[in-house]
Amino acid sequence: MIAVVDYGVGNLFSLCSSLRAIGAEAVVTNEKSVLRSADKIILPGVGAFGDAAEKLREQGIDSLLTEQAAQGREILGICLGMQLLFESSEEYGFHRGLGLLKGRVVAMEGRLPPELKIPHIGWNALRFRRDHRLLRYIHDGDCVYFVHSFYAEDCSDSLVAAAEYGREITAIVGSGNVMGCQFHPEKSGGVGLNILRAFCEETA
Repeated sequence: MIAVVDYGVGNLFSLCSSLRAIGAEAVVTNEKSVLRSADKIILPGVGAFGDAAEKLREQGIDSLLTEQAAQGREILGICLGMQLLFESSEEYGFHRGLGLLKGRVVAMEGRLPPELKIPHIGWNALRFRRDHRLLRYIHDGDCVYFVHSFYAEDCSDSLVAAAEYGREITAIVGSGNVMGCQFHPEKSGGVGLNILRAFCEETA
């Protein structure tokens, strides 16, 4: 069973629809007992990093995710959910993340060519940086859908795939049982479904 974390941040309907489309059994929950019994956990998220991090702390889900990651539970962060996996963010001040991955989240503003629009919205090609199970059913150059104004850097240890938007933008990360996608796989057509399928599959 796949547990999708419901902490008041994120559009869960399209994600759950995508999981159903690939035949995955999924439940949306903030119940700690259910999260602990899940085979895998997906952390979605949209909005501001600081608000989302505070909601996780208020509900005690931050410590639960840290606990489950330490026990080897596979966790996938999506969009803001991926950013929360890192050590910190500079979005509207300094905010601590879960620290499950090394790196920090920084603003696109001031780091991209001035002619590029922020937020970064649209389809961009993935460029693979190393082999990873999330790439099992997709190809280098496949396009996925992004909506974001911040991105992760100083995360070379976990970088799996990047996209180009005036500079290299972290797109997929993975370190052991902790993984993340900056884009929305649930809005990325067949490519996104195949990424979710690779995550949901049982591992040997």
